[in-house]
Amino acid sequence: MISQITEHARSIRETFQREEVQSISRRYFISNGFDGTLTCIGITVGAYLTGIADGSTVIKIGAGAAVGMATSGVWSVWEIERAEKLAELKHVEQQMLTELTETELQARKRTARTINAVMSGLGPTLGMLLPLIPFLFHGIYLTMLESTVLSVLIGITLLSAAGTYMASISDQIWYRAAARMGLAGLVVAIINILLPTGAA
Repeated sequence: MISQITEHARSIRETFQREEVQSISRRYFISNGFDGTLTCIGITVGAYLTGIADGSTVIKIGAGAAVGMATSGVWSVWEIERAEKLAELKHVEQQMLTELTETELQARKRTARTINAVMSGLGPTLGMLLPLIPFLFHGIYLTMLESTVLSVLIGITLLSAAGTYMASISDQIWYRAAARMGLAGLVVAIINILLPTGAA
């Protein structure tokens, strides 16, 4: 049992070390994390502007949205990568004129699909939940306005960190990439403020 777990862990580690798997997982993680963070900023600013006065309510709304986005991320990528990996396997089978079912190659592709799906779900989960942290302290240390402002700042920081990371792997100027990504969070907050519900 222990040896099987160890072998499985080794297989996951070796698969994740492959550049192709890292690249695809990174794209899903960043892209879905970007969506999750912007969605959370929209939720928190919208909640404040529409008069929600309880931080726990904002957390429940955000957590519900996080569940939906994480499920979408995992499920969609699982199905997408399943189709892609099966197509790749069939192509190799045609080239080799042999069936590769239940082979090490198929097992590696299945492991890669699992890693991609997990990273796809992890991105929006973190992107949604981390900006909600200030609302845990509403009524204790923070007002709703302060919680909302801190939430937006956390979101912008997450987006900027993602931009910095992407710059580090692509030889871009890091602060420009960070500013471009972080700006998206500020734009979402401003748009929410300018909406009719925010002006009411």
